[in-house]
Amino acid sequence: MNEVLEKIGKIGIVPVVKIDRAEDALPLAEALCAGGLPCAEVTFRTEAAAEAIKIMTENFPGMCVGAGTVLNAAQVDAAVEAGAKFIVSPGLNANTVKYCIEKKVPVTPGTSTPSDIELAIELGLDVVKFFPAEQSGGLAKIKAMAAPYVNMKFMPTGGINAKNLNSYLDFNKIIACGGSWMVPGDLVNAGEWEKIEQLTREAVQTMLGFELAHVGVNAENEEEALKAANRFAFLFGMPAKAGSSSVFAGTALEVMKSPYLGKNGHIAVRTNYIDRAVNYLSSVLGVEFNEDSAKRDAKGALKAIYLKEEIGGFAVHLVQK
Repeated sequence: MNEVLEKIGKIGIVPVVKIDRAEDALPLAEALCAGGLPCAEVTFRTEAAAEAIKIMTENFPGMCVGAGTVLNAAQVDAAVEAGAKFIVSPGLNANTVKYCIEKKVPVTPGTSTPSDIELAIELGLDVVKFFPAEQSGGLAKIKAMAAPYVNMKFMPTGGINAKNLNSYLDFNKIIACGGSWMVPGDLVNAGEWEKIEQLTREAVQTMLGFELAHVGVNAENEEEALKAANRFAFLFGMPAKAGSSSVFAGTALEVMKSPYLGKNGHIAVRTNYIDRAVNYLSSVLGVEFNEDSAKRDAKGALKAIYLKEEIGGFAVHLVQK
């Protein structure tokens, strides 16, 4: 998969924005980045699109900005010249796709049928837009079409919102979802940047779904760990269950048989998508991770990782739900 599309996959949500006034591009980019989504698909439905892309990319060079509703080679040229890092089109125009490939700019054309997918494969693509997603059959149709085309991945757009976002992202053939619910046109035109930042932050939190998994307490030895866990079991009805390195009391408390990371212990926070959570915390909030602590499954997928910092004397780690 193209490097830019991989980056989009780690972000998870692509805000689809329509900008009528180029001067709105800078505060909009600020709101998106502050809210946790350093990404935007600026639709070529207005005369301000190219200038808006230029303003965003020049002022936020780390932001992944692309052009949407691109219909022809001339618009590809205008978008790329403005700094667009990717191209999105509502349908699959073979000439436009070939032109993007020649220009070495990643393109995700709109598809909604198996014939579209086969044409995309013939053109050498491994990621396509699915549009309009909800109106074309939604997640059920994507799953049905993905079955025979095992190497194709999708970026659905159209009718996706906070309520159905995670149901789409849970399917591993979907790299990200496009949507405009955090950047509605009326708020952009009204300059409601704080509201857009708030909606963006809510979208990120909905996607990542952070919640406390358990608290780990460091004990001096196995005897002390068993004693502490059994006491919790007696007092609060949390059944004690011993493992190789710790004893759990219920699911919320883990007592380590010997001191581990963290002065006092550790706190585990579960998330819907650990790779996206790591990307968000590191690229948006500047959090550093202890790569040596990473735990992966047999296929190499990340399952848990510790932050470098301690909070209140506790090490903190993420865990995949």
